[in-house]
Amino acid sequence: MKDEIWKAYARGLSDAMSGGGVFIPSVLLRTYSSLGLEESDVLLLFQLMAFRDAEGIDFPTPEQLAERMGKPVTDIVFTLRKLMKEGMLTIEEDADLMTDIRSERYDWTSWLLRAGQQAAAMKREAGAQASAANRQTASTAAAASEGLTVVPSSDNLFSVFEQEFGRPLSPMECETIAAWLDQDRYSDDIIRFALKEAVFAGKLHFRYIDRILLEWSRNRVTNPDEARAHSQKFRGGRS
Repeated sequence: MKDEIWKAYARGLSDAMSGGGVFIPSVLLRTYSSLGLEESDVLLLFQLMAFRDAEGIDFPTPEQLAERMGKPVTDIVFTLRKLMKEGMLTIEEDADLMTDIRSERYDWTSWLLRAGQQAAAMKREAGAQASAANRQTASTAAAASEGLTVVPSSDNLFSVFEQEFGRPLSPMECETIAAWLDQDRYSDDIIRFALKEAVFAGKLHFRYIDRILLEWSRNRVTNPDEARAHSQKFRGGRS
């Protein structure tokens, strides 16, 4: 999907969750941990929603929240400040134009938007990984139909990168790998070998791997054996 579509998807999730009703959107439950929130943070935010939607109270006091949650007021104040510092919660001020009476209310729209963006990113990453898995399956089937020996891989390309980097890949990194496969038409094997070269050189980052692949492409290197020979020549035969 285009970036605009993913942004619209994230915005749609945010708008849908703003529609009222005391409920727990599954998107919020799926994304809160990756957004750096703890269960106590999320429960407090849900209580703010309940006060507003079920009782019409836009700005419950720390004492009201503490009574509802069975926690000390100091804990409630600490969590509120934490959420506001992290940009998940804000305090908005409204004024009645007729009476000039001012009132305050809690606003968690930024949390909903971040959750929608995170859910879209997670969905996008899952789609990229599924696409790579489908390509691997198709490649294996094609090789088998031609009577070639197929050596099954225990890990897909994304998993191999995550193992080497020691962390989950970001959506942008997944897009980079997908572009190598779809746009640049690099083979799975040549990308894996470029990853090994980056590990060997102690330069484990995507820009370096991309430079390796570009260099091989310019020299018409198309498989690991040719890449190995090219690398040995480049290093003066020291490998």
